Amino acid sequence: MKTPADVLADIRRRLDRTWAGDVAGATTSWPHRFALGTTTKTQLEAGWQTIYQPRIRQWRDWARGRPVRLHTQQKRVYTTTQDIPTHLEIVDVGSAAAVVGDGWERRLAKARAHLTRVTTHFPAAADPALVIRTANRYEDTDFELLLTVAAWFQAHDASGYTPRQVPIPGVHSKWLNTHQPLILALTGRDSLGLLPKHPARIHFSYLDPTYQASGARRHDSASVGDSVTPAYAPTVVIISENKDTAIHFPPITGGIAVEGGGFGGKTAAAFPWLTAAPHLYYWGDIDAHGYEILNGWRDDGVPVASILMDTTTYDTYEPYGTDTDQRGQRLEPGSPKSLPHLTPDERAVYERLTDPMFRGYRRIEQERIPLHTAASVVTARTASSNGH
Repeated sequence: MKTPADVLADIRRRLDRTWAGDVAGATTSWPHRFALGTTTKTQLEAGWQTIYQPRIRQWRDWARGRPVRLHTQQKRVYTTTQDIPTHLEIVDVGSAAAVVGDGWERRLAKARAHLTRVTTHFPAAADPALVIRTANRYEDTDFELLLTVAAWFQAHDASGYTPRQVPIPGVHSKWLNTHQPLILALTGRDSLGLLPKHPARIHFSYLDPTYQASGARRHDSASVGDSVTPAYAPTVVIISENKDTAIHFPPITGGIAVEGGGFGGKTAAAFPWLTAAPHLYYWGDIDAHGYEILNGWRDDGVPVASILMDTTTYDTYEPYGTDTDQRGQRLEPGSPKSLPHLTPDERAVYERLTDPMFRGYRRIEQERIPLHTAASVVTARTASSNGH
């Protein structure tokens, strides 16, 4: 037989999953009976005094004074008939909130107030439940801003605008992009009519010394979907997560350096001249995130070989490492992820960096390794694979 704490956890899970739809009237999740578990006559008699009789008293005491119904079933125990609790019934969402506590009654009151505003001002709202669920964690000013923006789109045609061009005071493009689902839910529209984001783009630098000597452009870009080919078909491509490293990479015969910039392998895969390069390298920071990005490139179908991300490189440059990330926050070990595309040497470093007992630096920035060292590694690796 479950304890009150066990069933309380069940109630909390159901409430958390269903409350918004119930408040909005889109779903009906209550009344609901929560089973307390089945017990046989043999079990009852074997543990009556030590387990079941105290548990039954616990249930009766717990249910008393709470908005619940404790359902029982008569069963024979020894020579007597006992009322054995079998189910706990919660009749409505308000009762569930009262039983769970922990601020849930305030949350429902806030949601109902939000729902009144939504249904009054946006009678065509397509998904009020989505709105009140998301807005439940908003401050009042944030909710008012959401309603103001939705009202503007309800009254105006935004066709042809980019998110940055929408003339609403106090609203920036990032806010608008992240809140579009709620605005659509409020206005009942399928689209706001805004121009789509521009296609993903890569930036790259030409490294071939002969080409550089010609005086032609050193830096280039290409957008996904454009029919663009670089000035020459590269035999070596180095993808660097750091922009400056890619721009200033030393000359490499037939080489192109691509700025990784976190765009990932899916963007690179759109450029056959990049993925078809005979020698394709990836160079990132030596930290947990760097190896996760590397694994992601390979998972996206871009067969990069890493450079300077092995155990030897870590051991050599560990004195120049750091324990803070790019925002100055302290790096914690974190939970190791399943990265099936790492080589054994790469995995050895990754597991070291995510080990809570590890006492070395958890991040070596790419910039701490001299560019001429990276160029020498690329040249040697390329020559070796060419059989030289």
